Amino acid sequence: MKTLVTGGAGFIGRWLVKRLLDEGHSVNAIDDFSNGRRENIEEFFQRGSFHFLEGDIRNERTLEKLFEEEYDIVYHLAAEINVQNSIDNPSQTIERDILGTFNILEHCRKQKTRVVFMSTCMVYDRSYDESGITEEHPTKPASPYAAAKLSGEALTLSYFHAYGLPTAVIRPFNTYGPFQKTNGEGGVVAIFVKQALKNEPLRIYGDGTQTRDLLYVEDCVDFIIRAGNNDLALGQIINAGTGNDVAINNLALMIAGTSKLIKHVPHIHPQAEIMKLKCNSSKARDLLGWEPKFSLEKGIEKTKKWIESNPEL
Repeated sequence: MKTLVTGGAGFIGRWLVKRLLDEGHSVNAIDDFSNGRRENIEEFFQRGSFHFLEGDIRNERTLEKLFEEEYDIVYHLAAEINVQNSIDNPSQTIERDILGTFNILEHCRKQKTRVVFMSTCMVYDRSYDESGITEEHPTKPASPYAAAKLSGEALTLSYFHAYGLPTAVIRPFNTYGPFQKTNGEGGVVAIFVKQALKNEPLRIYGDGTQTRDLLYVEDCVDFIIRAGNNDLALGQIINAGTGNDVAINNLALMIAGTSKLIKHVPHIHPQAEIMKLKCNSSKARDLLGWEPKFSLEKGIEKTKKWIESNPEL
């Protein structure tokens, strides 16, 4: 197939591009490097089936150039993904995540191209149900980032109902693994591993009792591709997670191996915190035949090896 990955130089985008190329697909990718990194995709530039365009999906001239090609499917991952940034500078998040999504959908409508929209578990309201959060759980955006993602979901599904455009919305839970940033813009696993390797304090916002359902990136990419390839996903919202959550305190202890490196600090934006994130991905299992393969321990091990071998990143 001929595929397009927006945000293709980002953490998850990079892994998606790799998987598609390894499966023999022709892959076009676009990224403006506001969040993605050229280093993530340098290894693909020598492949004849990979084509990259540096640009912003808010720019119509850029999109016209991008859509000179016709695609079988577009995986739309490009977004402003930092929750803190969205609270501090909401206009940038709204422009990138809502206007950018509208632009992609409009071009896909003209070509009748299938779209998979990457949303987030951060759209959900708080839940303490041990069976996990299903797609029917109430949403409650606690940040402009979450609100923008909900808007993107609504736009994506409106194109399915209004125009018959084949679209699907996916909500992966907290994804981690190699190539994720290890600074403040990265995920908690990558940040903690980097801090532990440098024998620095593992800084936990708040009391550390908040939990996360941590999904290894290769499992996430398998889910994304299954959602793109299966007609049963069309018009649907589908979760992906492991079904197990871990308290941030316990995660830090698992990574550091000692409580001496753990330091609690005041939360920057406590109003945006979701105290319990545990996924119920039975819909993904039933519709797509998807289940995660990597345990948290195995995923952390693979992440640690990558960070050790790339200390400059």
